[in-house]
Amino acid sequence: MGYKLAIVGATGNVGRELLSILAERQFPADVVVALASSKSIGTEVSYGEDDTLSVQNLEGYDFTNTDIVLSSPGAKVSAQFAPKAAEAGAVVIDNSSYFRMEPDVPLVVPEVNSKDIAGYTKRGIIANPNCSTIQMVLALKPLHDHANIKRVVAATYQSVSGAGKDAMDELFNQTRGIFVNEPSETYRQNFTKQIAFNVIPHIDMFMDDGSTKEEWKMVAETKKILSPDIAVTVTCARCPVFIGHAEAINVEFERPISEKDARAALSATPGITVVDHRVDEGYVTPQECAGEDQVYVSRIRKDPTVENGLSIWVVADNLRKGAALNTVQIAEELVRSHF
Repeated sequence: MGYKLAIVGATGNVGRELLSILAERQFPADVVVALASSKSIGTEVSYGEDDTLSVQNLEGYDFTNTDIVLSSPGAKVSAQFAPKAAEAGAVVIDNSSYFRMEPDVPLVVPEVNSKDIAGYTKRGIIANPNCSTIQMVLALKPLHDHANIKRVVAATYQSVSGAGKDAMDELFNQTRGIFVNEPSETYRQNFTKQIAFNVIPHIDMFMDDGSTKEEWKMVAETKKILSPDIAVTVTCARCPVFIGHAEAINVEFERPISEKDARAALSATPGITVVDHRVDEGYVTPQECAGEDQVYVSRIRKDPTVENGLSIWVVADNLRKGAALNTVQIAEELVRSHF
C-alpha cells in the first residue's frame, strides 16, 4: 500500500532534501504533493533523479485524504497550517521550532526515542528537533545508557545552511567580494557581522539570561528527549561553512566510563560512525560529512578535570540527519509501527 504525502516548504533547502531522501529511500508513496507559498506556484522541484513535481499553493490546499505531511516552512507557517492538516486527518511531522516543546507533541530522534512516536495521536503532530540537538542526542544516548549523564557542556560550530539558502548566498558573495576588495557590508543581510572568514557567537535572538534562543532550544530539547535531570549548557556559533554542523561536547557521568567502552557503545549505535584515530586526518570535519547520512564521532578522550568525564567531537550534515533524513525516518517508523 502506498501513501499520500504532502511536502510543505518544498522549495527550501530542507524541502528539496526531503524530496531527494524520500526517493532515495523508496518511501512507499503513491502520491507526493509539493507545497509552498504563492510566489513559488508552478516551480519545478526534483523528486529523485528522473521525476519532477510542480509546486502547488499551500494557502487553501485541502489536506483531506493526505496520510502524512512533512513540513519545513518555518515556525509561523507551521503554526498556521500544521493544525489544519492534522484536523483533516493527516499526521504532520514538523521540522520547525513551533511545536517542539509542546508537552503533548512528541519530539523524536528515531534511534533515540522512537517509542515516543506513539504520542502523535494526541495532536496529530510529531516534532523534529533542532538540527544541532539531533546529532548531539544521538551521540549522547549510548553514553547515557552506559554511565548516566550528569552534565553536558557543548560548543557548536554551525554552517550557514542552517539559516537557509539566502545565508549560503551571503557567505558565497562575501567571500568572493573580499577577493575583489568589496566591503562585506555590501552583502550583509542575514548575519549580524561578516560571516566570511569569521565566526559569529550568535544564532537566533538573545534572551534575558544572556543565552540565545538557539542555545535554549538545545538545552530544552535535550532534556525533553533524554532526561530532565541532565544539566546542559551550550554556546552556539555560526561558521563560514556551507553544510555540516560540528560540536565539541564535554560530558560528565554518574558512573565511570572508559574511552574503550565509549567507543564500543557509540560504534554499536545505528546512525553513528566512529572515526577516532590519533593521527593527522584521523577525525571527521564538516567538509567530509556533507551529503552523508551518518553522525560522525571523533576525538574521544578522557576529561581529567572531573571524576567521570569524556570529551567528544560530533559532526553531521545538518540538512540530512539534522533535518530531512530524521523527518523521513520518523515517517518510516510511523508507517512501520503505527499505520
